[in-house]
Amino acid sequence: MGYAKKIKMVEVGPRDGLQNEPGTVTTAAKIELIDRLGAAGVTAIEVGSFVSPKRVPQMADTSEVVAGISRLDGVRYAALTPNMQGFEAAMTAGVNEVAVFAAATEAFSQKNINCSIRESLDRFRPVCEAAQAAKIPVRGYISCVLGCPYEGGVDPKAVGGVAGTLMDMGCYEISLGDTIGVGTPADVRALIAAVAEVVAAEILAVHFHDTYGQALANILAALEMEISVVDSAVGGLGGCPYAEGATGNVASEDVLYMLNGLGLETGIALEDLVAAGRFICGELGRPPASKVSMALSGSSAP
Repeated sequence: MGYAKKIKMVEVGPRDGLQNEPGTVTTAAKIELIDRLGAAGVTAIEVGSFVSPKRVPQMADTSEVVAGISRLDGVRYAALTPNMQGFEAAMTAGVNEVAVFAAATEAFSQKNINCSIRESLDRFRPVCEAAQAAKIPVRGYISCVLGCPYEGGVDPKAVGGVAGTLMDMGCYEISLGDTIGVGTPADVRALIAAVAEVVAAEILAVHFHDTYGQALANILAALEMEISVVDSAVGGLGGCPYAEGATGNVASEDVLYMLNGLGLETGIALEDLVAAGRFICGELGRPPASKVSMALSGSSAP
């Protein structure tokens, strides 16, 4: 089975990444990171989250970040908006895409957002309706699609059920997240086959963590299943505080290097992406968790 010729990379580092880093960075550094990503050719960037600053203090400055970025035509600047209060704040700030999150297991949903899967979807429904009225696209995320830290294995059909509900609510794209990074390529193929019976592969994305070193192999398996949208975090930023031991989004630099090697079009310049990762990791006081960045250390990216 052939790959899609053009792959959309969704950069989640400024939100999912920085939100889950032990260190903090300034508002100015976040703005510079987002501007660097846009200049590198990234067309979909998660810029922040409109949630309670008490719950997620790392995202308390999202409004200021959105106000400070140098917007580029053709770039989607998205934010997580888990409720109407968050959605209204996002509209005031001026984002041009919003996102809602659900989980594939009841235990993770309860631990993460203190409600059942059904209750979480009911909370998101007004957000989706308001976004549609405002002609703002909504992206849906599903956590723990390949494994749960509290329940273990996950039934792909359960993931398909959540995906179908998100699609019915108006989500234009649904990202399948391996939150604890336990999946393997065989798991990915089974998952996508099951979910694609409910939701067309064309609107699915994958969001894989590299906890067990499987993320690139899993992305390749997804590409072979006609998936054309891949989430990643520059510098391998972040993890998940609700899933013990689940550290490390797959690094955008490593994903791009693989996609380039496959001859797939992204529109993103590797050298500029590597530089963006080194910049933000320098602000955090740590090296990038990207093998490509490490390999190119001290040299120019090809």
